[in-house]
Amino acid sequence: MAGELRNVAFDIETTGFDVDDEVTVVGFDLELGCRVFLQTGGRAHDGCEAAVSNRTGEHVKLSAHQSEAALLDAVAEFAASRLQSNDVLLVAYNGETWRGGFDLPFLRTRFAAHGIAWPFQDLPYADLLPMVRDQFNTTIDGEDAAALDTAYDVLCDGAYGDFDPFDDSAEAVAAFEDGRFADLVLHNVSDVLRTGQLSGLARRYCSKSDFNLKSLTPTSHEFG
Repeated sequence: MAGELRNVAFDIETTGFDVDDEVTVVGFDLELGCRVFLQTGGRAHDGCEAAVSNRTGEHVKLSAHQSEAALLDAVAEFAASRLQSNDVLLVAYNGETWRGGFDLPFLRTRFAAHGIAWPFQDLPYADLLPMVRDQFNTTIDGEDAAALDTAYDVLCDGAYGDFDPFDDSAEAVAAFEDGRFADLVLHNVSDVLRTGQLSGLARRYCSKSDFNLKSLTPTSHEFG
């Protein structure tokens, strides 16, 4: 049940939306700070972790990986050691809903492309977008404002959006191409923290049934 599980918010960044685009960042919001995995494409990233922690005022643990495959391997190890069997509820904002979503479908394709086993075995998942849209009023000037950044600004204090260097998530693609890794990670951390704040808000004001949990465990555990 949602009230008995520790919510862990996550968010990813990518090089685009096509099937052969790659994951560039995966971030998780943990109790003691953010855990972020960055793909550098073999480029230098010196000082990125310190720059992000200084600008956010949050504890951010960053590991950099030379390729997407190395990043996904690291995420899988992290999930096995820190998430599974720890009463965790994985949450995202439009990560996967019955209408679609982005993060989980993209991750499944990329893990499959590299022949890496799905890492989120035995984890329940809830998407915050339908809950925020349906259980809160996010209408501004007659228009629905249920996107992550606007919903967060409406329902929360807005502080985690202050250090986001991007006006639009599409800017994350150019940041990766240009090697602006600190900005890329800052954007991811901002989205992860905003998702975590909305998750906490939902726990305080919504019922357990509103979380609409689903299992991320595949029907087959066979691999290879």
